[in-house]
Amino acid sequence: MKRFFLLLGSMLFINLSANAQFNADPIINLENKDKKFLNYGYFLGFNRYGFKFDYKNNRGNGNTDVLVLESTGFNVGLIGEMNLHEFLDIRLEPGLYYNARTLGFPGFQATEEGERNAIREVKSTYINFPVLAKISTRRFGNWKPFLVAGPSASLNLGSNESSPDDNSSGTFRMKKWTYNYELGFGIDFYLEYFKFTPSIRGVFGLTDELIRDNDPNSPWTSNIEKMSTRGIFVNFTFE
Repeated sequence: MKRFFLLLGSMLFINLSANAQFNADPIINLENKDKKFLNYGYFLGFNRYGFKFDYKNNRGNGNTDVLVLESTGFNVGLIGEMNLHEFLDIRLEPGLYYNARTLGFPGFQATEEGERNAIREVKSTYINFPVLAKISTRRFGNWKPFLVAGPSASLNLGSNESSPDDNSSGTFRMKKWTYNYELGFGIDFYLEYFKFTPSIRGVFGLTDELIRDNDPNSPWTSNIEKMSTRGIFVNFTFE
């Protein structure tokens, strides 16, 4: 994850340096775009969700850690942006996020039945509701970098929260609502007819999302103190 952030940051820095060097006096596009109180748009992108586990006993022991196999999903949503100041906007980004993760639980025998019990595929469709503060620099020609940060609430449509079955029946259960904070950065590019914005954001779960099995000694959930989301969003916005 760190290498991903560093790579994208390096690419953005190179792109900005090139723009500053070769377009020192560009034609200014959409000169009054940011002076409007309200701006609307939509975004497309992709995500990579994972989990962070805290354990009751033997934390960090490979024999107790749950293995998480992450995959890449997709995002789509809308944007509403309120301009409060030249350098400050409040941004609403309700969106649909789809992802699938595979969990490998320890303690099961290396048999066909053991492997079947150890593996749980977690498919999630989130409706995410972030409220973000967007802090920008001054505009440099036709681009403007910014930072974003703020809280979010996510509704997990595939949580299985109300299911009476648990892992003993092959059903992995999570809470329907989760609460997070998000932090990231991006660049507004002012094109001739619209504003294009690539951005990257980390999402960090604040609450425990796991619903324990009915058996307090469950081999799947009894040793888990907390399970919370960790993820990366890469979005491409059009306004």
